[in-house]
Amino acid sequence: MQQHPILNIKNLSISFGNNQVIHNISYSLNKNEILGIVGESGSGKSVSSLAILGLLPKNISKINSGSIVFNNEDLTTLSSKAFQNIRGKKIAMIFQEPMSSLNPSMICGKQVQEILLQHTALSKEKAKEGTISLFNQVKLPDANRVYNAYPHEISGGQKQRVMIAMAIACKPDILIADEPTTALDVTVQKDIISLLKELQIETKMSVIFITHDLALISEIANKVLVMYQGKIVEQGHVNTIFKTPQHNYTKALISARPTLNSRLKVLPTIQDYLNNTTSTEIISPTERKAKHKTLYAQKPLLEIINVEKEYLSKSGWFNKQQSFKAVNNVSFKLYKGETLGLVGESGCGKSTLGNAILQLDKATKGQILYNGIDITKLPDSEIKKLRKDIQIIFQDPYSSLNPRIPIGEAIMEPMRVHNLYHSDNERKEKAIDILNRVGLSEDYFNRYPHEFSGGQRQRIGIARTIALKPKLIVCDESVSALDISVQAQVLNLLNELKDTFGFTYIFISHDLAVVKYMSDQLLVMNKGKIEELDDADVIYNTPKKEYTKKLIDAIPKGL
Repeated sequence: MQQHPILNIKNLSISFGNNQVIHNISYSLNKNEILGIVGESGSGKSVSSLAILGLLPKNISKINSGSIVFNNEDLTTLSSKAFQNIRGKKIAMIFQEPMSSLNPSMICGKQVQEILLQHTALSKEKAKEGTISLFNQVKLPDANRVYNAYPHEISGGQKQRVMIAMAIACKPDILIADEPTTALDVTVQKDIISLLKELQIETKMSVIFITHDLALISEIANKVLVMYQGKIVEQGHVNTIFKTPQHNYTKALISARPTLNSRLKVLPTIQDYLNNTTSTEIISPTERKAKHKTLYAQKPLLEIINVEKEYLSKSGWFNKQQSFKAVNNVSFKLYKGETLGLVGESGCGKSTLGNAILQLDKATKGQILYNGIDITKLPDSEIKKLRKDIQIIFQDPYSSLNPRIPIGEAIMEPMRVHNLYHSDNERKEKAIDILNRVGLSEDYFNRYPHEFSGGQRQRIGIARTIALKPKLIVCDESVSALDISVQAQVLNLLNELKDTFGFTYIFISHDLAVVKYMSDQLLVMNKGKIEELDDADVIYNTPKKEYTKKLIDAIPKGL
């Protein structure tokens, strides 16, 4: 491939107030090339890309030095008005969260049509035709229906396709895709990656693909640069970076994700690599077998028998009510000290099943036996006592913590509700002990949720859950929003707490690599039903159903 840089970034430094966040970075993007930028939250990958589009917040940010040259023009010298001719037309961007990037009060087709009307001389009719043609190009099923649909009426994957259609509408020279698949199922993620590759080959545009997942980069990029703390620590061809990484941070990003062929006792974190303290100890198949023999010789802690959850939907004034089974005739057993993995795409019923077990949304049919007692028949007063035993760790730690309550108080609150310990002094002592257990210190006791990073907030959420010494914990997508190395820390913590306190987990996720690493048994759900239920390793090595094979095939494997 002939090298023709379309974009040249040289010695770029950016500050927010007195804090320098980008330190002297240089890289180029060639014509007809996909460049992967990888790094964790706060590494500077999104900030440096927003600078290309002139989208840095005006009052608080400043480009201290360097140039961003696009088609022989330095973008750092452009006025806001001049940028309007470039943004969306020459350089376009797909954002991480399609729901917040689309206007909820406007049909999808009009939002894309607007771009064509703004940047081209097309008539309204031709712009509408162009929009439907774009929807077909990004493989949206039934393009006419999507044209007239509001964002909330289509799925996450379809919303992301609408965003891609919007971004490629004016045939830009450069497309910046900022974490475009983070919130999506692995199968939808695979479709979006394939679509972006196809569009790139077809249109010859250059792509900057930003993510925190190095394995994902290997599926799409030609060249990759690794960012850490606002600096580029490594860059080169994707094969070179994967096969012979030079920087410890890159090595850590590659290794912190659970591998599919062996099970490490402890996942390596960034700090382990930077301090050279990584462990390569694995759990052997013999150890696993012996542990399972003991586990499954007990009586089950939880037994789910023919559970169903039915919802009634009614569209239109005079239409008949229709029933929809979100959970359909599900049965399984869970044993003390076990981690049961629950995996499937969005809408398969896994969270609904979790909510039925927690008695947050009652099952329509079937029995849920906890320690031999059918909890679906318990009165409300008994359900309150049960809440102490069966707890949940939520996906989004920020929205599950009260922003006005210091975290120490947030951990003590459930202890008070359930009358644990004799005084607030004793509760405070326990809360500090729990903070230490989850890797946070006593100093954090009086701080508020907004003062913590995503990984720290998830630890606080876990601390709050374990404050009640529950027997069973439902982890609902509790690591899906975290960076790879923070995810490794949280998974290690969950395993450590399980060994210390004898917890039992139901681990819900759409990420099969993580679920396989964590689980003893694996339950694959599809459209409310169980597709497969077996040992996690058995299902991964010899999947019986096409649906399971499709899920496994969609996992980014790395090179």
